[in-house]
Amino acid sequence: MSEKKKTTIVLFSGDYDKAMAAYIIANGAAAYDHEVTIFHTFWGLNALRKEENMMVKKGFMEKMFEKMMPRGADKMGLSKMHFAGMGPKMIKGVMKKHNAMSLPKLIEMAQEQDVKLVACTMTMDLLGLKEEELLENVEYAGVAAYLADAEDGNVNLFI
Repeated sequence: MSEKKKTTIVLFSGDYDKAMAAYIIANGAAAYDHEVTIFHTFWGLNALRKEENMMVKKGFMEKMFEKMMPRGADKMGLSKMHFAGMGPKMIKGVMKKHNAMSLPKLIEMAQEQDVKLVACTMTMDLLGLKEEELLENVEYAGVAAYLADAEDGNVNLFI
């Protein structure tokens, strides 16, 4: 019996469309019976943020990051054609018309398919993000854990 293939994705971008691409690929790989890991770092961590405001103690700089970063996957902007917030509304309208899944639904589907969602602890420390601010069933690890997953990967992507 052959070993399960592995797909790893580093989600560095905080753009809605790039995060969607990462999750579409992750869900496709999981459907093809790959063991999938998405390592969220820097702005990619915003895909894992809860939408509601969590009352956690933070310093001044951490509070500034909290206010400037989108709260949750559905609030992320586009990489191109943002148009002061109109671009995301337009793309979401087109997606709805074509029955395409939203980013929050793709994240939910990934969790149902046992895609391992990992939040980079070093970046969390830098940006002042706390575990209670992120979605449930997320793992917390550093780059060494990602590299251990990627080392045996058949597909390794950086988005």
